[in-house]
Amino acid sequence: MKRILITKPCGYGELKIVESPSLKIKKDDEVIVETKYFGVNYSECLIRMGIYKSAKDQSTYPITPGFEFSGIVKEKGKAVKNFKVGEKVFGVVKFNAYATEVKVPENQLFKLPKNLTLEESAGVPVNFLTAHYALINLGNLEKGKKILVHSAGGGVGSAILQLAKEKGAFVVGIVGNKKKIEVAKKFGANKVIDYSQENLWKKAEEFSPEGYDLILEPNGIKTIKESFNHLAPRGKLIVYGFQSMVHVKKNGKVGILNWLKVASKYLKTPKFSPLEMANDNKSVMGFNLSYLFDEKEILKNSVEEIIKLFEKNKILPPKVKVYSFKEVGKSHKALESKMTVGKLVIKI
Repeated sequence: MKRILITKPCGYGELKIVESPSLKIKKDDEVIVETKYFGVNYSECLIRMGIYKSAKDQSTYPITPGFEFSGIVKEKGKAVKNFKVGEKVFGVVKFNAYATEVKVPENQLFKLPKNLTLEESAGVPVNFLTAHYALINLGNLEKGKKILVHSAGGGVGSAILQLAKEKGAFVVGIVGNKKKIEVAKKFGANKVIDYSQENLWKKAEEFSPEGYDLILEPNGIKTIKESFNHLAPRGKLIVYGFQSMVHVKKNGKVGILNWLKVASKYLKTPKFSPLEMANDNKSVMGFNLSYLFDEKEILKNSVEEIIKLFEKNKILPPKVKVYSFKEVGKSHKALESKMTVGKLVIKI
């Protein structure tokens, strides 16, 4: 088999394909999938840089990144009942998806939705599980609630827009350039703020003067304090990323961190007092999706609902841009530019 192996923090130009032994079934509930596509996520750029928490928890190196994939069942353990060899599937894995083969327990694998391709399905799990957990498990989203969605033109953002719209929420999407406005509208935003052309918080107040019931926050220091300030009473700020804290060196264009700027941003990150939150009747919540893959019931219930919505055409996959296996580094560079729309996937 072939895979991307990271042996130390590196730039995107150092991502190389290596040969490794083929995977073997060791447990009765395991399934080996011949990978056809895998999704590319910003979290994997952080793994490559050496700063992703759940990767560091397992001593990090050497590590093959990747959380989502689609492909064909190649082999299965004797206790596996729900899948057969040759069947099209997609799934999640805590690392190791950047490879021609992936091995997962049966509960982390799912049958392909009837109206999605392998290409589309590879980019579904991380985006829609992030959106579902944030909105449903943490946000308890209900009809009529007002929500504000940062980075609404990206993969996770478009998933949040769709699920929120499906639940009957009033959704305001935030984008960073004009080409993403129509994308946000397509996926369900009632209103769109382009902060490259408009005053972000003035427009947010115009659309909901009383504040927002939920604000979805992937940016970190850039917007997190004002996001908290713009919550309505009983509002929840749900944090799932810190993109604005990550700075690469100016001279390299290679995805190497500028640690001085990272440290500066970290020190300037707002701290939320429990007393302040209690007095203001507001909450701050956060999560790392990779820690949820072992939560069998959460994973099962979330994916089942997401598949039903796809098969009823209630939600759509994001626009997919496909790179070849040899272009993994190029896909990381594109993602770090913050100019991408939709989802990036790699074709094996």
